[in-house]
Amino acid sequence: MKATALTGAYAASRSGSLVLAVLMAGCTPALKPDLHYVLGNPYQAANVWYYPRESYDLDTTGLAAVFKGDTERLTADGEVFSQTGLAAAHPTVQLPAIAQLTNLENGRAVVVRLNDRGPADPHRLVEITQRTADLLGIPQGGVTRVRLRVLSAESHAAADALPGAPSLALTAAPRGGVQVAELAPPPGVRQGNGRPLPAAPAAAAADGVAAAPSLRLPEAVTQTVPMAGQLMVELDTFEEYHYAAVQRARMAGYDARIVSMLDGRTRRYRVMVGPLADVAQADAVLDHALASGIPDARIVVN
Repeated sequence: MKATALTGAYAASRSGSLVLAVLMAGCTPALKPDLHYVLGNPYQAANVWYYPRESYDLDTTGLAAVFKGDTERLTADGEVFSQTGLAAAHPTVQLPAIAQLTNLENGRAVVVRLNDRGPADPHRLVEITQRTADLLGIPQGGVTRVRLRVLSAESHAAADALPGAPSLALTAAPRGGVQVAELAPPPGVRQGNGRPLPAAPAAAAADGVAAAPSLRLPEAVTQTVPMAGQLMVELDTFEEYHYAAVQRARMAGYDARIVSMLDGRTRRYRVMVGPLADVAQADAVLDHALASGIPDARIVVN
C-alpha cells in the first residue's frame, strides 16, 4: 500500500509539474518597445554596402516584397514588429519615417510607417508587412512595382517626438525677463457675459517634449490611376560623358544606353538598361551590374 501510495503521489506531482511547464512555456515575456530615432552607420547586406542618410523628400520607385514569417522582434527603431500594421523596411532612410506607398500596377496607395532596415535583397526597394500587401492588392508571395514618397511634415513629427532625434539648439528667452500686461479690449467688444472656450490641447508636455504620435496608422486606401510603367535598371550618373561611356561598355550585351539630363544648370549622363520584360529579367540584369562592380545599380520603374 505504501509503494502504491508513493507511486500515486509521485505521478500526481509529476503530472502537475508537466502542466506547470506547459503553462510557463506559453507565457513568453512580451517584448518591451524601445522607441528611438535611428539613422545608423554604413552597413553591408548581401555583398552590397548601404549608406543611411536623412531624406525627408525621398521620392523613388522600385519593387516591393512582402516580409515572410511572423517573428516577434523589435524593429530597428525599437518598435514591436507586427504583420498586421501598415509598416515597411527601407535600407537607408531615417527611422521612423512616414511615407505614401503606391502599387503602380493597380493604383492603390496607403500610408506606411518606415520603421525597420531591409530588405536584405538588393533587388527590392522595400519590404512590407502582410497587412500592407493585402490593402495594396499584392498577391501572396508577389513582387509589385511601387512608388515610395516620404511625407516630409509627418516624418518630421514622427522623428522629432522620439529620443535621439537631431534638433537645433535654440536659446529661449529667460523666464524672469518676460513682462505680462493686461491690454484693453478692442473697440466695440463688450466685457463679461461671455462663455469660456475649451482649452486647446497641449501641443507639448510640460518638459517641452512633444507627445509621441500613434504608431498604428489608419487603414485608408486611396485609389489613383494605375501606371505600371517600364522596369529599368539604373546604373550611375556622371558629369562627364566619357565615364558614362566606360560604364556602358562594362554592360556590353545588355543594350545599356546613356540618358542626358539637366540637374539645375549642370548636364549629367545616366546609364540605364531597359525597358525589361519582367521582374526575372530585371533581377538578372541587376545581378550582372553588381558583379561588374557597379554597387549603386538598382531596379526602378519609369
